[in-house]
Amino acid sequence: MKYVLVTGGVVSGLGKGVTASSIGVLLQACGFRVTSIKIDPYLNTDAGTMSPFEHGEVFVLDDGGEVDLDLGNYERFLDIKLTRENNITTGKIYQSVIEKERRGDYLGKTVQVVPHVTDAIQEWIERVAQVPVDGKEGPADVCVIELGGTIGDIESMPFIEALGQFSYRVGPSNFCLVHVSLVPVLSVVGEQKTKPTQHSVRQLRGLGLIPNLLACRSSKELDENVKAKLSQFCHVPLSNILTLCDVPNIWHIPLLLRDQKAHEAILKTLNLQGEPDFKEWITRTKVYDKFPESVRIAMVGKYTDLSDAYLSVLKALLHASVARNRKLVVDWVPAENLEDDTFKEDPNAYKAAWSLLEGANGILVPGGFGDRGVQGKTLAAKYAREHSVPFLGICLGMQIAVVEFARSVLGLHDANSTEFDPKTKNPCVIFMPEGSKTHMGGTMRLGSRRTYFNVADCKSAKLYGNVSFIDERHRHRYEVNPDMISKLETAGLSFVGKDETGRRMEIVEMPGHPFFIGAQFHPEFKSRPGKPSPLFSGLIEAACERTVVSKSKENANLTNGIHEPHSPTSKAQNGNVLKSSNGSLNVVCPNSSLNAEEGV
Repeated sequence: MKYVLVTGGVVSGLGKGVTASSIGVLLQACGFRVTSIKIDPYLNTDAGTMSPFEHGEVFVLDDGGEVDLDLGNYERFLDIKLTRENNITTGKIYQSVIEKERRGDYLGKTVQVVPHVTDAIQEWIERVAQVPVDGKEGPADVCVIELGGTIGDIESMPFIEALGQFSYRVGPSNFCLVHVSLVPVLSVVGEQKTKPTQHSVRQLRGLGLIPNLLACRSSKELDENVKAKLSQFCHVPLSNILTLCDVPNIWHIPLLLRDQKAHEAILKTLNLQGEPDFKEWITRTKVYDKFPESVRIAMVGKYTDLSDAYLSVLKALLHASVARNRKLVVDWVPAENLEDDTFKEDPNAYKAAWSLLEGANGILVPGGFGDRGVQGKTLAAKYAREHSVPFLGICLGMQIAVVEFARSVLGLHDANSTEFDPKTKNPCVIFMPEGSKTHMGGTMRLGSRRTYFNVADCKSAKLYGNVSFIDERHRHRYEVNPDMISKLETAGLSFVGKDETGRRMEIVEMPGHPFFIGAQFHPEFKSRPGKPSPLFSGLIEAACERTVVSKSKENANLTNGIHEPHSPTSKAQNGNVLKSSNGSLNVVCPNSSLNAEEGV
């Protein structure tokens, strides 16, 4: 087994995850099978209980593992299926060591960081690296390991020590270290400064790890004299110093590495041979840059200040739009800005939010937890339903669509989810019976679950190729109340997908609507470049076919309450008014540059 370790220095957020994924793509293109491991030095057992503001989205794997979003990068770049074991955390390691100590595995010994914790880290890496993740038999050829955080962080010291021992044990021909560092450009003089990288490499070497390649993050290509200086002071061959400069979209990164012959340096270090074949990757990258038409999707959420909170959703939209030959434009709509309170407090933000919603070709309400922003999301679902705007609701987005329908169509003005109103007389969404109300971590309905189609000619089944069932990844602790299904379906909703018991609702559609689908699962987690998620493909297809309301019609809508407090939609608001989150309004087209938390 060969190992490639990717570390980072100077500052966080340089692009270690994208770099590690791109190195994997490069090695795959050379004909090698690749697996990946992400090391997160925090004490949490997993990412499941973290706020998106801490580390971005929580990515969910087939086995139910709640992991760092970089594992989503790996899966999308390399088209592999990882397990929770591919994400190592300090919490997992210490938990494992303490369990061994309690069992008596270290009987008579004083349990210490060295050797017991460092040995546990090395054993974990070797064991997980042998597990195939590409659907083939036998272990991969190369394991790409990303060490989270920055060199010098206290919490990563046991991993640094373990990896230093590991590199010595497996031998120099089986271990390659790529150090990602920053070469800033001072705006005053316009000069690329090498000192931060020099100090970072000196610190890395002092900790027992010697870099084979330097991947230097900079706003522009490194000057030759800068490369020569780095080579001299960092003791890295000139040919092994790479530039990671800004690019139009991150699909260019593997090509950027190839053009600088990074594969030759890595393969030489690992005593391997191969030439990359990037035909499909090049085609996809170049085509995306030239799309003449765009498709606009309004993303209605509460974390609109942090796009990484919805990273997989963005990538799934991107995959689907590329397949439709459209450039993706995402309009970020803070859910709270759609609400009546914002109209009173900040009319301009309210009007801007509704203008974005009206101007979009399609609307997407992603998953989430808590009551912040729920009322605005409910209004977005109502607008999509009433104005025939293509709509996709994911997890909470589906539940909100059901609640809105019950309020507006069934006239159940206090209909709600028990997550937001435990005492509601019309609970459309309830806590799952098997869920835990005392422990938060790892207690949701997680991982790959089967959904059976019970309506053969529904839109969802057709999008999935008319199969009888599908397997998608889940992450939720609330579900649509099965006791209300009869009322909802009589009024016009159609629950076309259910679990194996037939009592848990998985997919809801609205017959007669161009595209109105809610999914309890998270289809974004299995979307891949060249193999977009069927539900996202359906949304983009419907959005491309929709003619956006003209400006004159928008102005006419002012009298119908679209830019006024929503008195005509009082049925949806006479129940509990829910709080929503803060968030600024912005419009982005994702993948504009290399970022640590971005991925294909």
